This record gives sequence, structure tokens and C-alpha cells, in this order.
Amino acid sequence: MSKPPGPRGNAAVAAFLQKVAAMPAVRPASARPGRLLFAIDATASRQPTWDRACQLQGEMFMAVRDVGGLAVSLVYYRGFGEFAATPFLTSADDLARRMSGVTCLGGHTQILRTLRHALAETQREKVNAVIFIGDAIEEEPDPICHTAGELGLRGTPVFCFQEGHNSLASAAFREVARLSGGAHAPFDVGSAQALAELLRAVAIFAAGGRPALARLGSPFARHIAGQLPAPRRG
Repeated sequence: MSKPPGPRGNAAVAAFLQKVAAMPAVRPASARPGRLLFAIDATASRQPTWDRACQLQGEMFMAVRDVGGLAVSLVYYRGFGEFAATPFLTSADDLARRMSGVTCLGGHTQILRTLRHALAETQREKVNAVIFIGDAIEEEPDPICHTAGELGLRGTPVFCFQEGHNSLASAAFREVARLSGGAHAPFDVGSAQALAELLRAVAIFAAGGRPALARLGSPFARHIAGQLPAPRRG
């Protein structure tokens, strides 16, 4: 059985899951696979988290097999202005192969470019959720927040998973989550299980909405769910 996180981890992850659980369903479970944009900061300091995410991404696909499936586009930035996005993939093996070929390189953050890409994608065909994993922001926050608000107007929430405790990043990521209708959750570099649970929760939300999330039954999820108030009605 997975070991539950410590008190600090409980509070952060529980608050995140509570926010997700209170959101309306984004799609009926019988529809085509949910579309999830999986964006990761791949600048120089990010290699350990990239490797961990590569190992965990298969769990997202496994978690949604019974709630309509998942199509994931990997988005990352690194180096001197390098930005890449894969097609939407429905195979964990395909996504793992794409991720395993990427090495993190030094460079500045490109969060605005990432959110503008998400906006363009959801304008073409609805993106049910965006996951962003990062630890820093090196850009003006106002254009980023404006784009997050545009995503919110289109019903595409951004879930910001922040590694570490950079205060500038925390403020910006919280605002991106708020304006887009998503959520912000910090995690520590050693919290592989917490990251796995967060990824799984958003994947399930993207695939089946709140009803599917409510059925999430891992030991870690039950530990968190026992601390949460009853879902809001109406």
C-alpha cells in the first residue's frame, strides 16, 4: 500500500483534489477520448522531474481506461527558444518514447508561449485540461494571466504543479490556475507518489469529469478523500 504523504503534503494535495472535485464535468464519459495537454518545463534544472514524469505518464493512461480514454499532447520548452509539441497521442508507449528522447537544456521559461499554444489548440478542438509542471517564471506575468483567462472563458482549466517553493512562481501559478478555472499544487522533488496522484487525478478529470474523479480509489486517493468535505451541490 502506498505510504500517505506527510502533513504538509496532505494539505497541498488535498486542497488541489478538493478544487478538482468541485469542478463540473468537462465532457460525458461516453464521448471520444478526453484531450489533455501535458506541458513540462525542460530547462536545465528540470531533468530529474522530467525523468520522473516520463516514468509516471503511463499511469495517466491506465487510470482512464474505464472512463472514455485519453489523448495526450506533450509540450515542452528548453534551450534557446526551443519549443515543441507532439500530436495528441492515445498510447502510453508512444508518449514514453517521445519523452525518453528529450534531454533538458538551459534556457528561459516560455510559459506564455505554452499557454498560447494551448489556446490555439482548444480553439481548433476542445482541450479538456492542461497540466503544467515547472518551478520558475522568468517572464512578465500579465500576458500569461491574460491568456490563462482566455483559456478559462473557453472551459480549458490549467493545473499548475509547482516543484519547490519559489514565491514568484507560486504567485503566478496560483493566478494562472484561478483565471483558467484550474488549480495549483506544489510538490517536492522527492514526492513521486504525490506527483503520480496529481497527474492521475487530472487525467481522470479530463477523461470523465467530476463523476469519474469521485470513483478514484487508490489508497492515496482514499486517504485524501477522507479529509475532504462533501461535494458542493447545485
